[in-house]
Amino acid sequence: MIWFDNQKPDPGALTQMGAASMPGHIGIEFTAVGDNWLAARMPVDARTHQPFGRLHGGASVALAETVASVGATMTLDPATSVAVGMEINANHIRPAMSGFVTAVATAESIGRTTQVWTIRITDDADKLVCLSRITLAVIVVG
Repeated sequence: MIWFDNQKPDPGALTQMGAASMPGHIGIEFTAVGDNWLAARMPVDARTHQPFGRLHGGASVALAETVASVGATMTLDPATSVAVGMEINANHIRPAMSGFVTAVATAESIGRTTQVWTIRITDDADKLVCLSRITLAVIVVG
């Protein structure tokens, strides 16, 4: 298990952590945590649409970075470190018009100064909407 102090994070607490910032404004809700992954969902609605009624690519990237950066931070001692995005890419595979999309972020490499995570975003029919990879920097806080 990759989580700090071998304690799986609570999805409800992760959701609350972002309630007053971008994740809360676009409706991101953490739903599940595994040994080396975590999942969150986001509504596909007026908050996350582009002008033509489809999920905005930027909203997919915001979901991907949120899930992975929160996951990476949960592997670290919160008294000393957090993880922040350095580079992200996203391949937008198919559109989503409504419902929810779910992102599952999986740790690929957890280093002392950087982490790499892969994020798969699927629609309500479990079809791939976006595939993303992010490199995160581990930075010292306090």
